[in-house]
Amino acid sequence: MALPRLLTYAAAMLVFALMVAPVVPAVAGDGTVAPDGMALVIGIALALPSVVLGVLVATRRPRGVVGLLLVLAGATTVYLAVGDSYASLAVRRGLFTEVYAALSQGDWMFLYVPSALLMLVFPDGRLPGRRWRWAVAGLLVVPVLFMLIAACVPDTYPPPFESTPHLLRPPRAYVPMLEIVGVALLPVFLGLLIASAAAMVVRYRRAADEVSRAQVKWFALGAGFLPLTLLLCWAGYLFLGGPDLVVFGLAATAVAIPVATAIAVLRHDLYDVDRAISAAVTYGLVTAALLGFYMAASFLVGFGAGRGSPVAAAAATAVCAAALSPLRVRLQRRVDRRLYPARQAVLTAVARLRDRMHAGQARPEELEAALREALRDPALRVGYRIPGATGLVDAAGAPVDPGDSPVTPVRLGGHEIGAIVRGRTGSRELLREAAGVSALLIEVVRLRIEVSRALEEAEASRTRLLHAGYEERRRLERDLHDGAQQRLVSLGMAIRLAQRHLGDGTAEVGALLDEWVAELAAAVTELRQIAHGLRPSSLDDGLGTALVTLAGKVPVPVALDVSADDLPDDVATTAYYVASEAMTNAVKHAGPAAIGVRVSRAGDRVTVRISDDGRGGAEMRPGAGLAGLADRVRAAGGALRLSSPEGGGTTVEAVLPCAS
Repeated sequence: MALPRLLTYAAAMLVFALMVAPVVPAVAGDGTVAPDGMALVIGIALALPSVVLGVLVATRRPRGVVGLLLVLAGATTVYLAVGDSYASLAVRRGLFTEVYAALSQGDWMFLYVPSALLMLVFPDGRLPGRRWRWAVAGLLVVPVLFMLIAACVPDTYPPPFESTPHLLRPPRAYVPMLEIVGVALLPVFLGLLIASAAAMVVRYRRAADEVSRAQVKWFALGAGFLPLTLLLCWAGYLFLGGPDLVVFGLAATAVAIPVATAIAVLRHDLYDVDRAISAAVTYGLVTAALLGFYMAASFLVGFGAGRGSPVAAAAATAVCAAALSPLRVRLQRRVDRRLYPARQAVLTAVARLRDRMHAGQARPEELEAALREALRDPALRVGYRIPGATGLVDAAGAPVDPGDSPVTPVRLGGHEIGAIVRGRTGSRELLREAAGVSALLIEVVRLRIEVSRALEEAEASRTRLLHAGYEERRRLERDLHDGAQQRLVSLGMAIRLAQRHLGDGTAEVGALLDEWVAELAAAVTELRQIAHGLRPSSLDDGLGTALVTLAGKVPVPVALDVSADDLPDDVATTAYYVASEAMTNAVKHAGPAAIGVRVSRAGDRVTVRISDDGRGGAEMRPGAGLAGLADRVRAAGGALRLSSPEGGGTTVEAVLPCAS
């Protein structure tokens, strides 16, 4: 096991022992909590986050000392809570009373040492450089010297040790010199604390990657709760006449620092730290301004009335809120420029693009370039979701493959209309905000792509229909020429030949007439077959009858459900061909066990739905039967949809307009 982790576990066990030690004597014999018991419980509760998170950090990062320092920071909080209880216990029972009384006079410096050391070695457990070793040495030596000097200086100890004899009593001639040295150590220790904070600034400036910068920012966010204690102290004096509210600030700080440190070390990307810092600074400034406004308003209506009159206090608060309502937005923008420039850059870029669009100087398709420039991320992509497409497409309609990159969906009206694909920079929260402010632009681009595709498809469909018409006419010409036309020409020639022989009696009229009738019947049959290719004659009896006839020719069971039979001829013809082509494709390619055909009508829309339980995997390829069928449906003003997952069967659905 790594030594730092082992030391952390040992320190945590000692801290828990320190928590439990005074609990028994802190409880009175009747089971009630002693006067200092509540402070003990609160101190332990505030120390637990630091100790527990320190153990967690040491477990996940066993070779670093960050976890150990977090546990020691929690130990100082426990020491504050336990100190009074142990002092009373030491006096009553004589447990190392002289030693504890001597060392407790100057031990307050050690409360700052773990946090200062944490700032020096955060986040990787190493110092920013060799020159910072003197700061570590000073933080370890100065508190020891000060504690020893404080133990020697006083003539009598403060309560409850006023009757305890001195453990260290130097000659009186040396006491003034020791006092001077003790006072001189105070600015030295303050300088060491400032140097520890400066180490964080140096580390942030030297950070070469975003991870290290984010970790330092998280720690700074936790330490930023310290100014909160000042605001709460101010508010306490303003509203309560005393600094009682500062306790809540200290409690928040005791929790915020270990939590922020653990997040920085283990999950620096949990949230956008820049956004959190910006919001914290903004609301801190707003709170300070609110307190200032309240003081001014209370002073104007009379300090006494402001404190004693609820009406005056409510009026002052209302004035403050009204005055700060427009101020907060402006203040947020200014803070963002300094602390969260990426967010401000995104908002400004989108706003400028909108303004240029309204002036006719830009197109919405420039959104991707604007976001790339704002976030300084040339790999960022903006994708759009088009109905009927399986993935994302770019502004030109080409597919966008996000790969392993994080994808932030863009929603509008509860529907996903696109996505922003992260390149190399930008947090999830920032990309979500960018997606929110860009939603309308993305919707405009998406609609433009859809309209452009629809126009291209309409042009392609018109071209295909034109070619299909030419091919159909050539087929009819060929069928007529090779079939019925040849028979009729041959029949005419035979009749003309028979006419020449009628006078000489060599022609058998009866046999010739039988032959001519048979030829005419064959020609009529061929003409009927050609006409059936244009419009099935079975439709004369209605669409339902025609589909029953069609289903009887299919070699698999067909379940028919036709609830719309009285349809216009053009609609019925299109519906018939949709069913015919879909069933033919199913039998030919899918190998189904059963086919279902359903024709229904709702208002001015007729829906033709053909489904099978075959192998699926059908596609609407150019030049294939389904593509031609889609062209026929679109020519009738309808829409054709295809659903054919692999192994899940195929469903073809056509929706046709029906005005009558």
